[in-house]
Amino acid sequence: MKIKRFDHIVLSVTNLTKAVNFYHEVFDLPVLEELSTADRKVMRCGHQLLYLQQLDALSELTPKTPTSGSADLCLVASDPLENILNHLKSYFIEIIAGPKEAVGANGKMHVIYLNDPDGNLIELAVY
Repeated sequence: MKIKRFDHIVLSVTNLTKAVNFYHEVFDLPVLEELSTADRKVMRCGHQLLYLQQLDALSELTPKTPTSGSADLCLVASDPLENILNHLKSYFIEIIAGPKEAVGANGKMHVIYLNDPDGNLIELAVY
């Protein structure tokens, strides 16, 4: 078996509306309404999908112990780091670490760290 890539990631969230607003407004991820339901929203993230599901209304197929705020995601941005910092500042998003240099799947990158509304660690990277 040869795995090619991730197709989607699912985050269990405590407040679906708040989470959707965060990922849509701050990161400009579009909501795919045709794939979404009342308790689960689907967002496009490059060639992958991000599913946000309401923690108290999970589907049948879920992790053994679903928990909000336990994920650590790295999102790659194409904007210059300075623009990203200004954008996050305009949304009053707290940077918890960085900018600093790190190594990702494609080599050296510059990263900053923040939390989403559920406390998930979000790493924003620029190669």
